[in-house]
Amino acid sequence: MAFSIRAEPGRPGESVGPLVWEMGRGKVALDRPVVVGIVNVTPDSFSDGGLYLRPEAALAHAEELLAAGADMLDVGAESTRPGSQGPVPPDEEWRRLEPVLRGIVARFPAVPVSVDTVKATTARRALEAGAWIVNDVSGLRLDPAIAEVCAAYDAGLVLMHSRGDVATMASYTHAHYADVVAEMVKELARAVASARGCGVAASRIVVDPGLGFSKTPEQSYQALRGVPALLRLGHPVMLGPSRKRFLGAVTGRGVGERDVATAAACAVGWLLGARLFRVHAPQPARDALAVAHAVGSA
Repeated sequence: MAFSIRAEPGRPGESVGPLVWEMGRGKVALDRPVVVGIVNVTPDSFSDGGLYLRPEAALAHAEELLAAGADMLDVGAESTRPGSQGPVPPDEEWRRLEPVLRGIVARFPAVPVSVDTVKATTARRALEAGAWIVNDVSGLRLDPAIAEVCAAYDAGLVLMHSRGDVATMASYTHAHYADVVAEMVKELARAVASARGCGVAASRIVVDPGLGFSKTPEQSYQALRGVPALLRLGHPVMLGPSRKRFLGAVTGRGVGERDVATAAACAVGWLLGARLFRVHAPQPARDALAVAHAVGSA
């Protein structure tokens, strides 16, 4: 599949924004790649749904991710896969999430943990239970009160670009753009302004282009190439390319065979200026990022 991508790339050595992510619970250094391991406590996630529903299985998986090179963990209890059944009730989301989150915080107290949620009630519960960060894949569109919660707890906040609701944001339903990069940056700038208006400190905010969310494969590659434009917002960039359809579109590989392609996307992202990388398989991503870091530092 041939794509035409017009956005300007970054160059190794260009300014990449802040080199530390500061939060009330601690700091994450960004002078080297930060690998964020995914812990899905869901029955229906596109890659590993149902594998880690039991708290014991999820905690064992968290330990495996850290042993394989993850620097952080991101825990989610609601799927946004294409065709998902829609929002999970807050109490059910917390029922899935609570034992896993509390177990991770108790077992790995020095590890930064983010919670993937679009609900302020879940965000509050998670931060009270020891999470450092809220990862909002709706970029405050679905529940703007998440920003107020993060401000109250002095927490980190990841604002991801997407469109639509939980059931449609990972589909192509809203993938209509005149200029993917310009519109992505504009919409994330609006989310950042909303967070800042609610009292979230600038140093707490990370932005994410939302690869695969409300974007066709070609648009996802344009969004990846647009990381330098996104950096102009003044915040570190997180990428979540892991095992997504846009990688399958160019490799022809199924979901379970995309970890090498994921690692390649991470390496490209580092050289374009991204600093955090959310993945299912840390080891190949860690190796690819080590090479990319060496190239960027040479």
